[in-house]
Amino acid sequence: ERGDGGADALVVPTDVTDDAAVAALFAAVGQRWGRVDVLFNNAGRFGPAGPVDTVPLEEWHDTVAVNLTGMFLCARHAVRMMKEQRPRGGRVINNGSIAAQAPRPDSVAYTATKHGVTGLTRSLALDGRPHDIACGQIDIGNAATDMTAGIAEGARQADGSTAPEATFDAAHVADAVLYMAGLPLSATVNSLTVTATAMPYVGRG
Repeated sequence: ERGDGGADALVVPTDVTDDAAVAALFAAVGQRWGRVDVLFNNAGRFGPAGPVDTVPLEEWHDTVAVNLTGMFLCARHAVRMMKEQRPRGGRVINNGSIAAQAPRPDSVAYTATKHGVTGLTRSLALDGRPHDIACGQIDIGNAATDMTAGIAEGARQADGSTAPEATFDAAHVADAVLYMAGLPLSATVNSLTVTATAMPYVGRG
């Protein structure tokens, strides 16, 4: 489709936990454009809330499947194309979270998977070097989206209290991703953190 910006778009609804579905997605991209230059690995979910001893195993598996395995599968197929295409190379940008640095209470599944994303990012960055493939990560705190709507009303704090937190326009995240994506492959942003200025994150809140 062609939108107001004039850019071509291909919409392919995909279950990122299903390797065959992800393979079909990248086959569609290859058929349409013949290559992939940038993958923004963005799929994710909060997962179950509660202490580790209360988290249902099935919900743990579901969170790992989306937040970590989904990113692995998308990166796997993207990197395969980036190695084979000519000119070769490309860029992977993983959507991490500030939870990979400072978790919220009762978020063990989400936090563990986002730490896993950081490991995935660093491994891809290292292994991609010989193939002109760059990989970086963006960690986002309190962007105003449907997924984070409750944060502005009240979010659980480390001391057990609940307090409203500042949010910021998600368009600024898009701008940051575009900056990362627009760099030449000779340069990369290894890690970029974008948060609401007043959110309780830096220092002790």
